[in-house]
Amino acid sequence: MRDTGARRARVQAQGRLWLNAIMKNAFKTIALIGKYKSPEIVAPLLKLADFLAQRGITVLIDKLTGTHIHNSPYPERDLEDLGRDADLAIVMGGDGTMLNIARTLAPFDVALVGVNQGRLGFLTDISLDTMYETIAAILDGHSVSEERMLLQGEILRGGELVLDVLAFNDVVVSKGIEGNMVEFDVRINGEFIYHQRSDALIIATPTGSTAYALSAGGPIVHPSLQVISLVPVSPHTLSNRPIVISSESVIEIVMSSDSDARAHFDSHSHCALHEGDRVCIKRYPHTIRLLHPAGHSYYRMLREKLNWNRE
Repeated sequence: MRDTGARRARVQAQGRLWLNAIMKNAFKTIALIGKYKSPEIVAPLLKLADFLAQRGITVLIDKLTGTHIHNSPYPERDLEDLGRDADLAIVMGGDGTMLNIARTLAPFDVALVGVNQGRLGFLTDISLDTMYETIAAILDGHSVSEERMLLQGEILRGGELVLDVLAFNDVVVSKGIEGNMVEFDVRINGEFIYHQRSDALIIATPTGSTAYALSAGGPIVHPSLQVISLVPVSPHTLSNRPIVISSESVIEIVMSSDSDARAHFDSHSHCALHEGDRVCIKRYPHTIRLLHPAGHSYYRMLREKLNWNRE
């Protein structure tokens, strides 16, 4: 048994060395993307660009970020071009910035690293103070990689496609300014599940389980799980409880009334809903690949962000 265990340990160690060697040579072109309309990000971003260039890496700058930079030696590209040309994107900002960038880069299989300007976030977990040594370690293959799923949402009106958009956190069907409850049917894979009157219904990815869904009483879902959570907000019937379903499910929300309802996708894209509209939600075929510093622990992050450290 000891020999078998020793052989297994050697194989695992060799596998880690092999993976680290691949990671060390994987990132030849890196895109740098800063928080939109935040000129204060320019100085640390350019210092990071110089640091990467000294390692022989080709550095590209997001064109919107470049509007705050003068006489930069680094080429500027649109986000879609960065997705095609870069092996890794380093996003400097907060979780909101990462959400916006991740949706755009998802089809290109570009690894993402998040550097936070202030408090460390759920997605941006590298601080400016430790940025150079942490990113150097990641480039040398010392990192934790994880895949995050996204949702694809469509709004159909009279059989016509009104909106087709991605969500990293959640899709929310909610009441509007008038404040009336929204009313709708929910179907999963074509089967009627329930009729609901509520302030909102949140359809969340595991990433989004620690966002709006958490404040509405939804479960915290580990990001490695391939599931979707449906979390009602202030439902009229108390038996309407959060449920967690397979990520292979297709969710359909059919609006029963025209009561100033809205659909929100990561609080980024919005659309007014009318009676008879159908909001169709399914898993997007591409994933987001996040790289974290070596030793990253999802549970430690939860303890810190949710103040579970207190005795």
